[in-house]
Amino acid sequence: MKQIVLIVSFLVLTSGIAPAETMFVSDRMEITLRTGPGSDRKIISMLISDEVVDVLETENGWSRVQLADGREGWAITRFLTSSRPSRITLKALKQEHDKLLTEITDLRQKNISLTDEKQQVGKELKQNKIRSTELSRSFETLKTESAGFIQLQLDYKNAMTALKQQTQRASELDTEVEKLKWNQNVRWFLSGAGVLLLGFIIGFSTKRQRRRSSLL
Repeated sequence: MKQIVLIVSFLVLTSGIAPAETMFVSDRMEITLRTGPGSDRKIISMLISDEVVDVLETENGWSRVQLADGREGWAITRFLTSSRPSRITLKALKQEHDKLLTEITDLRQKNISLTDEKQQVGKELKQNKIRSTELSRSFETLKTESAGFIQLQLDYKNAMTALKQQTQRASELDTEVEKLKWNQNVRWFLSGAGVLLLGFIIGFSTKRQRRRSSLL
């Protein structure tokens, strides 16, 4: 019987405990953290805009919150928001924008290197084609002459192998250059879109802060 009473008591006590909800201080300069749910209570600390708090409970327009350092207090509920503040969003967008610009710069440099290599391979390919033609003619002329036939045949085979390798490499470089151009264009587009979105959010956030400042 005692065990049943203890179990029921535990369930009653734990049923009223809700998990803490992570929220942010809304876009204001500062709000007060007090010892209790009332503006007459002692101020513990000042919370800056975008500060993260865990809401433990709410009561009559006030919320008991826990700070990152473990301190607890009461703040006005309407100054808290579950939405990620624009300043944090702007910071994340700026970091992503900078990352895209870095990737674009790296891709551009790699594209230049591959283009230079492609030009060099093209020159070598052209030279090998000329040499292959010359060797083919020499082979046809000297194939009946046993003295130089074996060496000429070996040179011809080597030239054909080199020509095949150079042709394959040139094709691979063409594919890589086209792929890099595509990736670069995509990143330029994303970067531009990020800049436009960043400007829109900054303008919207500034207008909103001015409106709230005028209300204060």
